[in-house]
Amino acid sequence: MPVMRRNGVDICYESLGAAGDPAVLLIMGLGMQMIAWPDAFVQGLLARGFRVIRLDNRDVGLSTHYDGARMPGLWRTAMMTRLGLKPALPYTLDDMADDCAALLDELGVAQAHVVGVSMGGMIAQLVAARHPRKTTSLTSIMSSSGNPWLKPPRRDALKMLMSRPPRDADRAAIVAHFARLFRTIGSPDFPTPEEELRERAGRSLDRAYDPPGVGRQFLAIVASGDRRKRLRRITARTLVIHGAADPLVRPDAGRDTARNIPGARLMMIEGMGHDLPAALCGKLVEAIAAHCAAPAGAAV
Repeated sequence: MPVMRRNGVDICYESLGAAGDPAVLLIMGLGMQMIAWPDAFVQGLLARGFRVIRLDNRDVGLSTHYDGARMPGLWRTAMMTRLGLKPALPYTLDDMADDCAALLDELGVAQAHVVGVSMGGMIAQLVAARHPRKTTSLTSIMSSSGNPWLKPPRRDALKMLMSRPPRDADRAAIVAHFARLFRTIGSPDFPTPEEELRERAGRSLDRAYDPPGVGRQFLAIVASGDRRKRLRRITARTLVIHGAADPLVRPDAGRDTARNIPGARLMMIEGMGHDLPAALCGKLVEAIAAHCAAPAGAAV
């Protein structure tokens, strides 16, 4: 896959479809590589006449990793952010949003429909806020505004997210761990078969595996703080999609995100958790394609 050098980092990316088709930029979530976008989701967008661009965020996949970077602890990062101070981090979500804008420039894309999930939704929001002229529309999926008063993750989901396999764990144990994580946070009404969870985890593990990188991304999320004021400046037509059964980023986070982006439309999906299950890919693609295809200023 090609790699661009911008903003002092290498960003691995993939561009699919015709260069002249409307571009959709896909941004993945915490610790997830670009290959985590389901094939059915990507192919569905391509079949509807979109050019699909996706990337590995900093610290995952084949993009730049900040190995050995000195990092403040989680508590210190959270407290400094609450006090309006900037903790010493190697990068922020703003930097990751600028990487996305730089990728569009690299590919000669003047504007794109920006779609992000979870942390990727936060980055997508910041792309729309920081680079409005590059953002044709915004779709924020299972994400949050950073509002500190929102309901926290379900205890078992947070515990699984924060846990890591032992350092000496073999491949099978690591795959089993991540399959268990995906199962815990996944959609209760649209479960993914166990063998598919393990295949997905194994494919990502074989491509790249860097647990400290996930930790650095998590601190970037914490340091981004409450983004509601910035969301209110977004002018792009916005669709907010959220699972009504999301145990990690609770449904109220989706409602709050939609409330704070002017004119945003909320699509709440019953039985959907914190994943993109195959059974829902068709529905998600249809909703996003309709949102992207709507004329400026239209309500879909």
